[in-house]
Amino acid sequence: MSHPANRLLASLPRTAFAAIKPDLKLVELSHGDILAETGGQIRRVYFPHSGIISLVVELSAGEMIETATVGRDGAIGAASALDGRISFNKGIVQLGGVASVIGVERLRALADENKRFRSILIRHEQVLFAQAQQSAACNASHSAEARMCRWLLRTRDLAGERLQLTQQFLGQMMGVQRSTVSLAANTLQRAGLIKYRRGNIEILDVDGLREAACECYAIVAAHYQNLWKLLS
Repeated sequence: MSHPANRLLASLPRTAFAAIKPDLKLVELSHGDILAETGGQIRRVYFPHSGIISLVVELSAGEMIETATVGRDGAIGAASALDGRISFNKGIVQLGGVASVIGVERLRALADENKRFRSILIRHEQVLFAQAQQSAACNASHSAEARMCRWLLRTRDLAGERLQLTQQFLGQMMGVQRSTVSLAANTLQRAGLIKYRRGNIEILDVDGLREAACECYAIVAAHYQNLWKLLS
């Protein structure tokens, strides 16, 4: 698998990618791996090729609530190249995959040397921030079924129609009880939108999910589409 499987890396000018390529290493990402700790120093930046990483906020009672998802369309820890050395979120691997990894100091030096690369990282961080804001509004205003549809559509965009996710993990990401996830999943399954069994979700009707999802999915998707237009 080549490094440009990640869309941010693929958008780099040839000279910029040639400069960064020798410092990129391929690593395997497994479900549950912690890539960043809240308040911890960022030492490495991850550019996923496959799989999904969730950025989550941890509450004192032990809950984790997802604020954004990152896959082959983004990076984890890229703000470190813009002098943000501390992580404001916990980064946890939701679905396993592969990523390109580079040390923070080298990435920062490359961003300082190449204005185009720095601009790409800034724009990505803006989109990631917009996704987090939309998630906050979504969690406060929309039903569990609509939010699950939004979440499944975003996950499908990054990982395909078949997903391995437990109700417990999905509940943590959505900030709801496992029983709420079960009820929402059963509702979507009865409607013929998904097939859910023993931690495996198969998306059967994408158009139906889009109709049942809240507007937040389309808004976040539009942010990413605008990003790619700017970088093309």
